[in-house]
Amino acid sequence: MAIRIITDSTADLPQELKSRYNILTIPLYVHFGEEVYLDGIDLTPTSFLAKLQSSPVFPKTSQPTPEDFRRIFQGILEQEDEALFIGISSELSGTISSALLAANELNSEQISIIDSRNVTLGLGLLVLHACDLIEKGSSLREVTEGIKKLIPLVKISFVVDTLDFLYKGGRLSRTQALIGNILNIRPRIEIIDGKLVVAEKIRGTKAKAQSHLLSWATQDQSSIDQRWIGVPHCYDLKEAEIIAEHLRQMKLADEIVTSQAGAIISSHCGPGAFCIVYLRKPE
Repeated sequence: MAIRIITDSTADLPQELKSRYNILTIPLYVHFGEEVYLDGIDLTPTSFLAKLQSSPVFPKTSQPTPEDFRRIFQGILEQEDEALFIGISSELSGTISSALLAANELNSEQISIIDSRNVTLGLGLLVLHACDLIEKGSSLREVTEGIKKLIPLVKISFVVDTLDFLYKGGRLSRTQALIGNILNIRPRIEIIDGKLVVAEKIRGTKAKAQSHLLSWATQDQSSIDQRWIGVPHCYDLKEAEIIAEHLRQMKLADEIVTSQAGAIISSHCGPGAFCIVYLRKPE
């Protein structure tokens, strides 16, 4: 009996890692008016950007349905395997609720659901740690308990290039976005207990914002878990590679994972956003 790891498309894991660990991904939905797309399947990052630039309507997003989850869980159970789903923070999406409804309907002890309280590679790194635990022979219960202990250790912060997307996605008021753009403010946002929190308001250039983000991530280097550090971005590979190279030179992790965010994250952060994610060592 094998444990199958499932996550959702907001984890933003590169395909190479999903293939390496045989990770299943359930997509969230992206709506452009009446048109509905599956994130990462019939709407890739490239096609999403083109659609974003040409569409007269702003995209909206929605979670997978309980039926979407039921089909995946049912297929795993029919193979006599176990299912572990780790998903986007329940404070940011109804995805976990859909998964729980499907799991309750199937009423099987072979299904485990974990609310990551996170998003993008904050979620993705937890998925990778779960894969490591499985490779070491841990049971479904042991993996579930182990990942739940890691959730408070995830540290994630990102900087956006424009406040327009946070406003249009309902995360900022119009006045906040307007004043912030006029003053050239690039907020540094952290995810704390599953919610978005503005931790710092950086006024100035992208280079200054990058410097602040790196200072935040490296202020206590001895506390950083050295297995992985994530550097997701929204259509700013150049910035992500600069940040990743800084981190590599500091030898802070065995593997620096860079990734292009999918349509869900990009809908809320907008092009030009960049991020650093790591786990703190347990005390």
